[in-house]
Amino acid sequence: MAEEPDILFEVRGRIGLATLNRPKALNALTQTMCLAHHRQLDAWRQDPGIDAVIVQGAGEKAFCAGGDVVALYKSGQAFKGGDPKALDWRHFFHDEYRMNSAIHHFPKPYISILDGITMGGGVGISVHGSHRIATEATMMAMPETGLGLIPEVGGGHFMPRLPGAAGMFLALTGQRIRAADCCYLGITQAYVSGERTDDLVDQLVNSPRLDHQRITEIVGQHSGDPGVGKIEPLRAEIDRLFAADTLDQLFEGLVADGSEWAQGLVASLSTKSPLSMRLTFRQMKEGAGLAFDDNMAMEFRIVNRILEGHDFYEGVRAILLDKDNAPDWQPHRLKDVSDEMVAAHFASLAENELTFGPALEVS
Repeated sequence: MAEEPDILFEVRGRIGLATLNRPKALNALTQTMCLAHHRQLDAWRQDPGIDAVIVQGAGEKAFCAGGDVVALYKSGQAFKGGDPKALDWRHFFHDEYRMNSAIHHFPKPYISILDGITMGGGVGISVHGSHRIATEATMMAMPETGLGLIPEVGGGHFMPRLPGAAGMFLALTGQRIRAADCCYLGITQAYVSGERTDDLVDQLVNSPRLDHQRITEIVGQHSGDPGVGKIEPLRAEIDRLFAADTLDQLFEGLVADGSEWAQGLVASLSTKSPLSMRLTFRQMKEGAGLAFDDNMAMEFRIVNRILEGHDFYEGVRAILLDKDNAPDWQPHRLKDVSDEMVAAHFASLAENELTFGPALEVS
């Protein structure tokens, strides 16, 4: 019996339904999945019989836990070891980012049901669409600074546009949030109990009209109150401390604050990659003023430089492979990350530059 594909597509009524189908891997994205999803979106975009798209995850644990970073680790190590053909890591980001762009520019309603773990690439395949739904199982995070990366897949665009300084807070700390915070911050627009999501999908499938307004009405009929999360009560403190003009000022403010909460953040941030922290801070500041496509081009530059370096491989080794939770970051301290080192990650890739835009088809 043949194995099912890692991403499944079907048409139900006037709905195109995509199911991320790697439940044992928490539906982590592969390059093949990104290409297939982009290709299917191209087809559904042009199909007059499709009014909207729904994206969901298979299994009970995750919507999508991100990209398959262990596979990227192995590919990058092979490339750094002298294998010129081991460029899967560059091809993966190329295809994932173009898929993200296709979602952002998709002209029809794009509905994501974030039922379970949603991290990294899982955020990228959902947050740029028109309708995002949280359940009681939703657990979202952009934990990349702890892996030697940046919160990419469009993080530089959507995170600075969250209320106040919440985006900077989430980007630097990688803190996990649940449905209440996702709804409060506007990352998701509705909370629907997991036991009602099948009924929601059935009602959408059976609706004779599916424009943005009608979908919002139907989702509203199934929505409930997610309650109050942990971000809302801390908003004033987050806005005060994470709106600093520089990362050094941000740390100084946290240290001077003296509260148990602030000191806990200092301890947590001190475990992250110093280079990733500096890159992320600048990414958030610059992304706040960039259009989506320009932000994606910026992130592609940064990620290419990161994967030619050290910290990503050390982060994956320490957190996901050896699990000693003791990464040897280079440089070790924030003060040793120079402005020139940061600027080099934002510089042009010359012939490897990537462009984005509406109706960008799979290349």
